Amino acid sequence: QVQLVESGGGLVQAGGSLRLSCAASGRTFSSYAMGWFRQAPGKEREFVACISWSGGRKDYADSVKGRFTISRDNAKNTMYLQMNSLKPEDTAIYYCAASSGYSGSDYSRYRYWGQGTQVTVSR
Repeated sequence: QVQLVESGGGLVQAGGSLRLSCAASGRTFSSYAMGWFRQAPGKEREFVACISWSGGRKDYADSVKGRFTISRDNAKNTMYLQMNSLKPEDTAIYYCAASSGYSGSDYSRYRYWGQGTQVTVSR
């Protein structure tokens, strides 16, 4: 079992940057593929980015390509999302999730979820 805790959210002006962290408990973090999802008010949860257990494979939503970077440090049981050139439409609650296999954008395949961290981008 894996417990996930997100941090690093906050209020930032458009064009600014934030780095989100997802800290995982347990000694099996390195065996899980990980993902970031987000949910804006009144909208469905959407895929942001994902990374394989080794970090060798990464995928991004088209809306964040070139602006966001996903990474992980298995020695620290932590995953990151570096978000640059933020836009007001990036405002959402950001969730990290863990999957036993590489699951891409299919949120139904992610078994473990964090509670989320709020990101607000002002104009």
